[in-house]
Amino acid sequence: MARSRTTKFDASEVITNEIIRIIERGVLPWRKPWTAGGSSRPLRVGGEPYQGVNNFLLTMRTVMAGHSSPFWMTLPQANALDAKVRKGEKSSVVVYYGQSRKDAGGEDDRSDGDDRSEEARIFRFQKSYRVFNACQIDGLPDSFFPDPEPAPEHPPSEPIPHMQAFFDAIYITTVFTGTEAYYLPPVDKVYMPSITRFQDPRNFYGVWAHELAHATKARHRLNRDFGFSKFGNTSYAREEIVAELTSVFLGQTLGFTAHTLEMNAAYLHNWLRVLRSDKGAIFKHAADAQRACDYLIARSEAGRAGGRAKAA
Repeated sequence: MARSRTTKFDASEVITNEIIRIIERGVLPWRKPWTAGGSSRPLRVGGEPYQGVNNFLLTMRTVMAGHSSPFWMTLPQANALDAKVRKGEKSSVVVYYGQSRKDAGGEDDRSDGDDRSEEARIFRFQKSYRVFNACQIDGLPDSFFPDPEPAPEHPPSEPIPHMQAFFDAIYITTVFTGTEAYYLPPVDKVYMPSITRFQDPRNFYGVWAHELAHATKARHRLNRDFGFSKFGNTSYAREEIVAELTSVFLGQTLGFTAHTLEMNAAYLHNWLRVLRSDKGAIFKHAADAQRACDYLIARSEAGRAGGRAKAA
């Protein structure tokens, strides 16, 4: 009698296929302006914001489901709060990464204390778990449903002071000219249209963030390299995904959404080609984007600190 085989759950494949299905509809939901309960980032049960790919995934799911709470938690965490997930609610898969240390013989090397530790190798692993939004759970304290904050209004085509100050302090040369936006590696400069060409100034900063993300790939910065890149090839597509996600993450901090001057079938095809060929791509490139975002934030903070020091 033949044994039935159970298919092992593959979080990378499930998550990648989910994103592919969404993009095939011609939308990028993470570009929709949103806040949930005054937060522009998904939050863990203790209030810590999610990072990297989990931030991206739960942002997308919050927007698509229309959740009004930024909080996400596991079933045991909800039960610990004497709350219950409503019957029929669907969980969301997220991931975490860890590492284990084993010696060359395959034994756990944490307590040996002998010379074999010199031959120990570090193994990274990915595991998945499931979470629910607070809006899917009954009986949670009111603190998990903070009041929404009114959306700020910004005059058309004019700088937004806190965003402008952030970008000005990064000190990666930006030239404002023409109608196109791009990073030119040979001269290490970003080229941007003037803000006056943008009805919504938040889109201006979304595009600027995208191009500065490309600038972080330079060898003297984060040294990010996916191989020979030309318009339309896979290396180009991978870098575009990193820039898009960097703009998403940076926009959550400053108050804009990712934006590009061209949103067309070719742009969506870039995503689909990479995701269909590599189920691990979104995890790698979300990590690349988180590093780029952190780098730009650190550069801006250093630039503003230096400016205050000079002023003093």
